[in-house]
Amino acid sequence: MSTRGWLYKVARLLGDVNAVKKGKVGRRIGRRAAGKATGKLFRKLFK
Repeated sequence: MSTRGWLYKVARLLGDVNAVKKGKVGRRIGRRAAGKATGKLFRKLFK
C-alpha cells in the first residue's frame, strides 16, 4: 500500500472515532453512503 493510501485510511479511521465521540455516527454513515452513490452515478455518466 502506498503512503498516500495509508494516510487516507488513517484519516478515515480518525473521522470515525471523532464521530463516535461527538455522537454523530448516523450522520457520518449517511454522508458516506451519499458520497458512494454520487461517485457511482458520476462514473456511469462520464464513462
